Amino acid sequence: MKSGVETRISHSFWGAGLLDRVHYRLIETAAERDQVASLRYKAYLHGGLIGPSEAQRVYDPYDDAPNAWTFGIYIDRELCSSVRLHVLTPEFRMSHTSDLFGDVLHPRLDRGEVFVDPSRLAADPEKAGRFPELPYLTVRLGYMACEYFNADTGLALVRAEHQAFYRRVFLQETIAGPRPIPIIRQEVALMACDFRAVREKVAARFPIMRSTHAERQRLFQRAGARQPSPRGVVAAFERPSIVPEA
Repeated sequence: MKSGVETRISHSFWGAGLLDRVHYRLIETAAERDQVASLRYKAYLHGGLIGPSEAQRVYDPYDDAPNAWTFGIYIDRELCSSVRLHVLTPEFRMSHTSDLFGDVLHPRLDRGEVFVDPSRLAADPEKAGRFPELPYLTVRLGYMACEYFNADTGLALVRAEHQAFYRRVFLQETIAGPRPIPIIRQEVALMACDFRAVREKVAARFPIMRSTHAERQRLFQRAGARQPSPRGVVAAFERPSIVPEA
């Protein structure tokens, strides 16, 4: 049994040659967390977003939030990219994005909306060059989380040079202008999409975004009470369960 949730991608998306080599893993152990922090540092330093540091790691307190999931995307058992997801509800509001754009998001949370908030996207520079599909494989996790948690809106903190990608893939629009962000040297805008309105349009254009209920459940279901709200949103965020690799 392995620590962490691990799942492979269905062959229905791309050719089986790559898909047989790809899996997602929920990051739980100290060693996995350190590897992801090192990957973030390497990616952000390469991209000119941060300067050198003695620690050569990028952590922040939001990694430990009860409504956070951090995933690694592995190809041939090597960590290639990572993303952290926060599920924001009226009860669970902790995330970097909700602090940075609280004036935009908190009134909507007060009205009962649910957001999926991807952040800390990072890709190994060398592997990103070898696998052009890697951005899609990475952001797909946010799309699956929107489906699993019945989210109203998918969010993204996006630098200017990446906004076209998010408009094209997720049909997202900018809902708040650029603001400075701690750690990195660039400003980010807040983009968002109405998930239910764009779900089928995005999946039709990019079938990689489709997923099965079983895959979503293996990735996001956590041990302990999971009582859905009347809207079908999973309401409790206990520590992750451990699922054996199939």
